[in-house]
Amino acid sequence: MTVDGALLLDKPLGLSSNAALQTAKRLLGAAKAGHAGTLDPLASGLLVLLFGEATKFAGHLLDADKEYLASVKLGERTSTGDAEGQVLQRREISFSPSELQSVLERFRGEIQQVPPMHSALKREGTPLYRLARRGEEVERAPRRVRILDLQLLKAEGATLELRVLCSKGTYIRVLAEDIGEALGCGAHLSALRRTASGRFRVTQAATLEALGEPNAREKLLPLPALVDGLPRAELGAAEEARLRQGQALQISGLHAGLCVVVRPDGAVIGLGNADGEGALKPLRLTSGLAQTAEKHIKSAPHQKRD
Repeated sequence: MTVDGALLLDKPLGLSSNAALQTAKRLLGAAKAGHAGTLDPLASGLLVLLFGEATKFAGHLLDADKEYLASVKLGERTSTGDAEGQVLQRREISFSPSELQSVLERFRGEIQQVPPMHSALKREGTPLYRLARRGEEVERAPRRVRILDLQLLKAEGATLELRVLCSKGTYIRVLAEDIGEALGCGAHLSALRRTASGRFRVTQAATLEALGEPNAREKLLPLPALVDGLPRAELGAAEEARLRQGQALQISGLHAGLCVVVRPDGAVIGLGNADGEGALKPLRLTSGLAQTAEKHIKSAPHQKRD
């Protein structure tokens, strides 16, 4: 039996995302697997694992906003920006509650971030973290990210507890460092937990231990659940065949952008791109094997075909 679907995993501390993925893949007996957004070994929380046909929707899921609970240690700057690195500098902590709120306000909305050297970004094919381990540092262009929400949950001693809702590509360790610099004392990320990715929350997630149970595959989300909320176009057999041949379809009333294409029974054909002028082109399509649609999945009204 093939394994197609997604698993919401509560990744434990100390385990890399790939190690968690390979363990889940083995326990579920999946042939093909991937994930939608890496978590560092020192971070815990929601990791969206994809198996079989679900791996074709990784790009859509990677684009989702993320939510984190972050612990920021003030007064210490480390070589990696988190608790794994060596302490490079210690500084006095001295700011008022109003100054803290003022600094946090500066980081809400659209901001610029310079990616850290200890990251998986590549320079001429080599991950930056490998260069950093060799003591090398290269220039990194700043990136524009969005901090949709930044809440101070607790300030106790030298530690801040923050809730962060942010766009894809946001480095929380860089956010922690930048907040520390703005406060004049330096800081590093001491703990991190991802609590949500898009509409999926860690409270829905399973543990690796639970995947050893006989009914583990029942924890998988079906393909329709991964594209819930996207505009939909329903196709008959003839239209599906044309789309699979790479032909654009004329569908009225479909807004420009990403669209999920389904069969009349709700089974997912794949993702398409609408140009806003009635043309729908294929992007990523499933193999065409029958799927069972979930009745509870909410959907937008079906679009009328010309």
